[in-house]
Amino acid sequence: MMGKASGQQLLLPANPVFIWASVVVGLLVNLLPLGRMPGMPDVLLLLLMFWSVHQPQRVGIGAGFVLGLVMDVHQSALLGQHALVYAGLSYLAMQMQRRLLWFSVPSQALQLLPLFLGAHLVELALRVLLGGIFPGFWFLLAGTLEALLWPLASWVLLAPQRRPPDRDENRPL
Repeated sequence: MMGKASGQQLLLPANPVFIWASVVVGLLVNLLPLGRMPGMPDVLLLLLMFWSVHQPQRVGIGAGFVLGLVMDVHQSALLGQHALVYAGLSYLAMQMQRRLLWFSVPSQALQLLPLFLGAHLVELALRVLLGGIFPGFWFLLAGTLEALLWPLASWVLLAPQRRPPDRDENRPL
C-alpha cells in the first residue's frame, strides 16, 4: 500500500495465491443460480474493486475484463457487458487508490457507493437498450449492498496481512 495515515497498522505483503483464491470464490458465488437476482450484490465486482485498490499491480483492468467475459458467457449477456463494467471499475478504483487508502474503511465504502451504483446503471442501460426487460429499481439495492459489504470485505481480506502486535525496542517499526 502506498501511503498510510498515522495510526494505521502496517500490513505484510499480500499472498498472490490468497488474492486469486478470493477472486475465484467471488466468481463461484456469482455463478450460483441465486447469485444474480436483481437485488443481489455482485461479489466478484466487490472483490475486483477491493484488490484493484489494495493490490493494483496484481489485479487490475485485464483481470476485470477477462472475468467480465466469463460472467457474460455464464449469464448469456451481451458479450462485453460485464467486461466493460468490470474493467472500467477496476480502472477507476486504481485511479482512486492513493486517495482512498487515506480514509477509514466506512469512508471508503461511502466514496465507492457511486461507483457501485454506476456499474449497475451501466449494466441496466445496456440491457434495456438491447431490448431486455427493466428489472425494477432493485438494482440500486445491489450497489448499496456492495458498499455496505466493503467494511466486511476489508476486514476479512486484510486479516492475513496484519502483523501481530509484538513489541521490540530495537526495531523502529
